[in-house]
Amino acid sequence: MSEDAAFATLGAAVDAGVTFLDTADVYGDGRSEQIIGRFLRQHPAGPSLTVATKMGRRVPQEPSAYNIDNFRAWNDRSRANLGVDTLDLVQLHCPPTPVYSTDAVFDALDTLVQEKRIGAYGVSVERVEEALTAIARPGVASVQIILNALRHKPIEAVLPAASAAGVGIIARVPLASGMLSGRYDEHTTFGADDHRNYNRHGDSFDVGETFSGVPYEVGLEAVRRLKPLVPPGATMAQWALRWIADLPGVTVVIPGARGPEQARANAAAADLARLTPEAHAAVAEVYDELIRPLVHDRW
Repeated sequence: MSEDAAFATLGAAVDAGVTFLDTADVYGDGRSEQIIGRFLRQHPAGPSLTVATKMGRRVPQEPSAYNIDNFRAWNDRSRANLGVDTLDLVQLHCPPTPVYSTDAVFDALDTLVQEKRIGAYGVSVERVEEALTAIARPGVASVQIILNALRHKPIEAVLPAASAAGVGIIARVPLASGMLSGRYDEHTTFGADDHRNYNRHGDSFDVGETFSGVPYEVGLEAVRRLKPLVPPGATMAQWALRWIADLPGVTVVIPGARGPEQARANAAAADLARLTPEAHAAVAEVYDELIRPLVHDRW
C-alpha cells in the first residue's frame, strides 16, 4: 500500500469516528508505526485518539529476550517511529507462554510506565490461559485476544475476569481472516504470500491466526448458516463486528481496512442495532454444532 493510500484510509477511519489505532513494531518492520506517526502530525486529533503498538516479535522468541534493556531499545524505536515521547499503550506481542508468569517482565513494564516512556501496557495472547494469567497482574491495562463468531472460548472466562479486574479487551481477528465477510467460497484463491494460503495448516505460525484455526470448508459452512441472520442494509462483516461489540466486557474491536471505503464500512458497524437474544442464540448454536468440537479446547 502506498503512503497516500494509507493516509486516506486512516483519515476515513478517524473521520468516521474511529478513536483507536492498532499497530506493531513488526508491521512492515516499523513502516506502519512511521506512517501512523506522520498521519498524526498532519492530522492532530487531540487526546481522543489512542495508538496502541506492540513489541517483541522482531527477535527470536526466547523468554530471555523479554528484559528491561530490550524493552527500552524496542520502546525507543517505536517512539521514534511514531514521533511521540510517550506511547499510549504498548503490548507484548504474543510472547512465549512463560513470559506471562515472569515477575521481572512486569516489573520492567512498570519501570517503563514510571519513566513515562509508555502510558500503559498490555498483552496480546494466543490462549485463554495466557489471558487469565495476564489479567491477574495488577498493572496490565489490556488483553488483546482472538474473538469472533468462530472463536467463542474467551466469552466463558476471559471477558468476565477482565471486567472484574478493570482490564480492557481488544478483540482481534474479528472477521476470522475475512471468512466472516461472507465473500469467500470453495473457488476463492489466495496469493502465495498470503497466510490464508501458506499457513492454513499452521506451517509458519500458530494456525489459530488463520481463519481462527477453523478448517476452511467448515468455516464456509458456518458462514452459510449465519448469513440469514444479517439484517437488511448491513453487510455480513458489519454484522460480525456488531456481534463482538455486543459482548459484555469487550472494549474495542480492531478490523483491518485496505482502503477508505472499507474503513468507513467497518466504522458503520457501530451504528447497527444490537443483535437480538435470538440472533446470539443462533450464533451459539452454529458454533456448538460445527466449530466447538474442532477448536474450542485448542486455544
